Amino acid sequence: MLRNFSKRKALYVVALPLWVFFGFMLAQAVFLALMTGVQALGVPLDNINPIILNTVGGAVIYTLAILIVLGVPWLVKKQRTTEGDLGLKSLPTWMDILWAPAGAVVYIILTTIVTSLAMAFLPFIDYTQAQETGFSELANQSEYILAFLSLVIIAPIAEEVLFRGYLFGKLRKYAPVWVSILVTSALFALVHFQWNVALDVFALSIVLCLLRVVSGSLWPSILLHMLKNGIAFYFLFINPTLLSTLGG
Repeated sequence: MLRNFSKRKALYVVALPLWVFFGFMLAQAVFLALMTGVQALGVPLDNINPIILNTVGGAVIYTLAILIVLGVPWLVKKQRTTEGDLGLKSLPTWMDILWAPAGAVVYIILTTIVTSLAMAFLPFIDYTQAQETGFSELANQSEYILAFLSLVIIAPIAEEVLFRGYLFGKLRKYAPVWVSILVTSALFALVHFQWNVALDVFALSIVLCLLRVVSGSLWPSILLHMLKNGIAFYFLFINPTLLSTLGG
């Protein structure tokens, strides 16, 4: 019986990440189908500001992904995911806020180590490739606000709910913590579909998972994710020349 139970747990550890990945991709496919249908009805999407379209699209895709991943198991098997399961049973505390900058220090160290090792053993990766954010050539204050809202607010909250809240929270019940961390982080890296970015977010996810463990809450992970994306937003859109200046 124990052997069969172990096999069931192993199957769950494999199936759950696949389900999250499927839900994430299905949400994008559904949104693309909706946009295709809207265009077929004669709505001129080309006339809509692409920044607005990307912001709304990102919000819709993340919402659909959460609804699919969390909602389908509840509808089919009555497997409800509560706020407590996600680590969101209460509002953020002062300790949650303090955990974020502490985690940022660990993240900087870890991503430096991971990137250095990758550069030594994975020379085929283009480490200078710019990250695809879906936003470029921001022209006015409104567009900057929309991009900030999408990249620094919406994306961190949705991704933490899906990956460190749902996926990691569920995996911990069936696998050792270190296995759950590695599986969650590997999937999180995979869905970014860019090698150099995947290395960075893999290291980030390890720290985000550890924050979930030590704090018992998802809020430190959300806040660190926002902090990381906020700093990246500054370098990418507010002061892009600073990195080149620092790099000589």
